[in-house]
Amino acid sequence: MGSTLHNLLIGFGHVFEPLNLLVLLVGIILGLLVAVLPGLTLVMGVVLALPFTYGMHVIPAIILLTAMYVSGTYAGAWTSILFRVPGEPMDVPLLWDGYTMARKGEAAHALGWTLVSALAGGLVAAVVMVLLAQPIAKIALTFSTPEYFAILFFGLASVVSLGGATLVNALISLFAGLLIATVGVDDTYGTHRFTFNVPLLSDGIDYLVVMVGAYGLGEVFLRLEQGFKSAPLQAIDQVKTRLPRWREMLAFKGTFVRGTLTGIIVGLVPGAGATVASFLSYGIEGQYGKRREALGTGIPEGIIAPQTAATSSVGGAIIPLVTLGIPGSGATAIILGAFLLHGLQPGPQVFATSSNIVYAMFASVFVGIIVMCVIGYFAIKALVRVLEFPEVIVSAYVVMMCILGAFAARNNIIDVWLMVIFGILGYLFERFKFPITPLVLGVILGPLAESSFMTTMISHGNDWTLSRAQAHAARE
Repeated sequence: MGSTLHNLLIGFGHVFEPLNLLVLLVGIILGLLVAVLPGLTLVMGVVLALPFTYGMHVIPAIILLTAMYVSGTYAGAWTSILFRVPGEPMDVPLLWDGYTMARKGEAAHALGWTLVSALAGGLVAAVVMVLLAQPIAKIALTFSTPEYFAILFFGLASVVSLGGATLVNALISLFAGLLIATVGVDDTYGTHRFTFNVPLLSDGIDYLVVMVGAYGLGEVFLRLEQGFKSAPLQAIDQVKTRLPRWREMLAFKGTFVRGTLTGIIVGLVPGAGATVASFLSYGIEGQYGKRREALGTGIPEGIIAPQTAATSSVGGAIIPLVTLGIPGSGATAIILGAFLLHGLQPGPQVFATSSNIVYAMFASVFVGIIVMCVIGYFAIKALVRVLEFPEVIVSAYVVMMCILGAFAARNNIIDVWLMVIFGILGYLFERFKFPITPLVLGVILGPLAESSFMTTMISHGNDWTLSRAQAHAARE
């Protein structure tokens, strides 16, 4: 415990360096803006920010993306409550009670419950994240390549089961990602696979190109087909937040606890994320809450449950990322990409080799949650103003950032064309109800899983059951 607190204090020292603190502030504001705009998603926003971390040191790069991840789980609640426009899928449950409260003239009170829920759920989950990370990493250090492959396989399987579509569609998406990951030179035998004599493909297809195209450009194509028709908004006049009293919060302590635990547990499951946590927490409140029959009529429990779960899922999702190298959500999959871009492989060894980076990330979660709530309390009216921007203008900026991000990957125009191809693929996936998350996770985790599998096969005489190794160990 002493070493954990010592390392966390060092992490806070990194976060409070002037440059890193500025980066965190920028990340919080960007995350809030992305969450407010219905035309963007949290994952897309983190993807668009990823190329700009190329020239940064690894610590400010991770702080930037983590800050965006934290704040992106909060600001979408504003538009859900005020305008019935969810900024993210995770904010849909907030419509059922938050918008109903706003129509009753209690919008300021509803926004206050949102802020308190995000603060409480996020901070508790951050504490759990710090306490569980090293014990899980110590267990993971006992793993060899067979166990690591099993963990990666579990991560891929979890993404499929929570892909938001039919099992067949999720499997097709996953296998497409794994196929894309095989393009290039085989790390084990050095043979070319699916390169079609194109020199650039010998180095494989950069996962950044896949992510930027599928998430960013694909969403723009989808909105282009819809004619950039945003939902009509009411006038933005006296937008403000009124915090609940301490006595009011104590009356709903059970809802806070249930929502926070749900978010942490769901975050630990690879591939689940804030959306699953939000819906599940609302459902649990409908089953076990004291006023479950009144859900949907504009009561605080309908805001507390999904918001605490959504924000607390951040701490839960970071745990498998740093301890096992398996992202717990779509956003942490992008953060995993940032680690890899800077030459770091998250996993149990990272605590021994780069603990300063991990604990700087942990500290940025604590500071980010507090800064997010302070900004949200004082600047909500200004931030909600971005909803008045024409959606076509926002989409144009997204396209520009996608092109810059793809070109920055390897300074090659071919990557831009590949990004366009994956943008079309992402549009088709959305159009025909194929989840994109398994595709992206397949591209990122595929090479890691293949390397672990091939190493295991070579080490154990191509016996995938490992029976020979077990028999040999028994004889010894």
